[in-house]
Amino acid sequence: MSQIQSVLVANRAEIARRVFRTARDLGIATVAVFSDADADSPHVREADTAVRLPGNTPAETYLRPDLLIRAALDAGADAVHPGYGFLSENADFARAVIDAGLTWVGPPAEAIERMGSKIESKRLMAEAGVPVLSQIDNVTEADLPVLVKASAGGGGRGMRVVRGLEDLEGELAAARSEAASAFGDPTVFCEPYLETGRHIEVQVMADRHGTVWAVGERECSIQRRHQKVVEEAPSPLVERTEGMRERLFAAARVAAAAIGYEGAGTVEFLADESGRFYFLEMNTRLQVEHPVTECVTGLDLVRSQLSVAEGAALPAEPPASRGHAIEVRIYAEDPAHDWRPQSGTLHRFEVPGVTATFGCAGDSGLRLDSGVESGSVVGVHYDPMLAKVIAWAPERATAARALAGALTRARIHGVRTNRDLLVRVLRHPAFRAGDTDTAFFDRHGLPVLAEPLVDKETEALSALAAALADAEANRASARVLGRVPGGWRNVVSQPQVKTFGDHEIRYRVSRAGLEAEGFDGVRLVSADPGAVLLEVEGVLRRFAVSRYPRVSCVDSPWGTVELAVAERFPDPAAQVAAGSLLAPMPGTVVRVAVAAGERVAAGQPLLWLEAMKMEHRVDAPADGVVARLPVAAGDQVDVGRVLAIVHAVQAEEES
Repeated sequence: MSQIQSVLVANRAEIARRVFRTARDLGIATVAVFSDADADSPHVREADTAVRLPGNTPAETYLRPDLLIRAALDAGADAVHPGYGFLSENADFARAVIDAGLTWVGPPAEAIERMGSKIESKRLMAEAGVPVLSQIDNVTEADLPVLVKASAGGGGRGMRVVRGLEDLEGELAAARSEAASAFGDPTVFCEPYLETGRHIEVQVMADRHGTVWAVGERECSIQRRHQKVVEEAPSPLVERTEGMRERLFAAARVAAAAIGYEGAGTVEFLADESGRFYFLEMNTRLQVEHPVTECVTGLDLVRSQLSVAEGAALPAEPPASRGHAIEVRIYAEDPAHDWRPQSGTLHRFEVPGVTATFGCAGDSGLRLDSGVESGSVVGVHYDPMLAKVIAWAPERATAARALAGALTRARIHGVRTNRDLLVRVLRHPAFRAGDTDTAFFDRHGLPVLAEPLVDKETEALSALAAALADAEANRASARVLGRVPGGWRNVVSQPQVKTFGDHEIRYRVSRAGLEAEGFDGVRLVSADPGAVLLEVEGVLRRFAVSRYPRVSCVDSPWGTVELAVAERFPDPAAQVAAGSLLAPMPGTVVRVAVAAGERVAAGQPLLWLEAMKMEHRVDAPADGVVARLPVAAGDQVDVGRVLAIVHAVQAEEES
C-alpha cells in the first residue's frame, strides 16, 4: 500500500477547502487550482501550493483535464481528488489521471462510465434487480407529465417538467443547451414525473477487497427547480416505515457491487409514502450533502476516500448512526426577482454559534462548510451556492431549532440570499412533523415561504435605526461641531430627512429626546455609527447597522433588512429609455428568439442569459414591438446592460 503524500483537488471553493482540511489532518500536502476569477478565493490561500488555470469559464479551466493533470505534475502532487461537479464523474478524466501515474481518489473509471449515463445505469440496475422508473422514448399525451433529464447531469441542471406536448420540443432544446454547457454532454431523456415523492439516498463506501458499506440514508426531498435546498439524516420517512431501511441498504449495496464500485458514492431513490422506492441514479463521487452523514456517524468520508484510494481495507461494518443532522444550502439569489443569481462583493458573512468548520465532533453542534468569507467576490461563472450550514443534535427538533436560530442571526451582507426561505422551512409545522416530500413548496406556497422574516414594523424601525446611525457616523467624521448631538439643525423648525429603501425618515434629536414622525412611543436610548438601541412601548430593541456604498444593512434578532440609500445627486446619464429590459445579472447571451421590429406578446421569451451554470429567460413585459435589440448570441453583458427595448402597444392601437 503506497501512501499519498500530496493531493491536488481538481475543484474550487467549498469542496476544495473541505478536502484540504482532512488532508492537513493526515499530514498530506495540498495543491489548489484556480481560474482567474478565483484568484482571491479562500481555497487558494489555504493550499500549500496553487496553480493558475488561465481563463474564467469552466470550459477554459476546471473542465480541462490536460491543464489539471499538468498542474498536478508541476506541483509534485501524487494524487488527484475531483471533489464534486466539473470532472468528478468523468471516466476519461479518471483514466487520464491514472495514466499520468497519479492516484485517483475516486471509483474505477469503468464504474463511473456505467453510472455516468442515466440511461445505461437504469438498464444495469434493472438487470441487478433494483427497482427503477422506466424511460419513455416516444412521449404521448397519456405519458404526461414527464421529466426531461440530462443523461450526464446532476444538481438539477438540464431538468425540465413538461405537462403539455406543445411544450416538449422547446423544453428538450433548453435542457440540451443547459446540459451541454454544464456537463459537456447534451444527451437528455424523459421519464415519468411523480408529482409527489420522497428523495431518499444512501451513502455507500466500498473498498477494493470486496467490502461494501451502506453508511446511512439521507432525505433530500425539499427541492426548488430540482435542486436540493434542505437535507437531513436520517430520513423521517425511513424512520417511521418498518423494514424500509433494510430494503434500501440492501438495494444500495447491490447497486454498488453490480458495477465493482470503490470509494464514496451515493445511490439515489424516489420513494412514496408507503415505503416503495425506485432507483434514480448513482452519483459516483462525494455528495454536497455528505456532512449530515458525517455528523450522525462520526465518520470523515474524505479520510475514508483517501484511505480506500491508498488500498486500505474498510472494517467489516460501518459505525452506527446516532442523533439527527440537518443541512441547508445558502445560495446567492434574489427571491423577490424570480430567484435570480446574485453577484458582487460579499461585504460580510458571519454565522453565529459555529462550533466546527468542515467537520463534526460530539453529540451536537453547528458546522459551517463555506467557499466564501467576508470580502469575497461572488462571480457569475460558477454555482451560486455560498455555504452549507449543518446542525446536529440528539433529536431532530433540537437540530432544526438551533439551525433556524443561527440562520436568523447570521449577518450576510452584499448579496441577497435564500436565508429567509430556509428559516421559514425549518420552522414550518409540516417540516417539524417530517412531512417533506418533493411537492413541499407547491403545497405550502414558495412565495409565502420566501417572504422576508422581518415584518413591516421592524423594517420601519430598522430604517429609523439606519438614519440615526448614519447621523452618528457623519457627526463622528465631522471636523467641526463634532460634539453636537446627531440630528441637530440650525433651522429648528425643520426635521432631518433621510431616505432608506422605501422609508422617508423625518426626525429631530433635541434635549427632549427623539421626535420621529410615525414613530410614536419610540425613545432613543443610545446610538453610535454601528449600533442603535431603541425603546419601543417600553421594550428595548437592538439594531446593528452596517453601511456600504449605496446600501445599509440592519441586523436584529428578527432578521436582516437591506436598505438602499437614496443618492443625493442622481446622475442623469444613468437614466434609461422607457421599455428597456436590463440584464438582471452579468452573464452571456446564449440565444436570441426575436428581431428588432418584431411584434411580441407579454410573457414571450426574447432571449436567454447564462449565468452561474443556469439559463435565465428574459420575457417581454407587455404586448408591443421590439424597438431595439442591441445584443446578440455570444455577447457578454454586465448587470444593468440594456438587452432590448420593447415599446408597448395598446389593444386599441392594434385594432
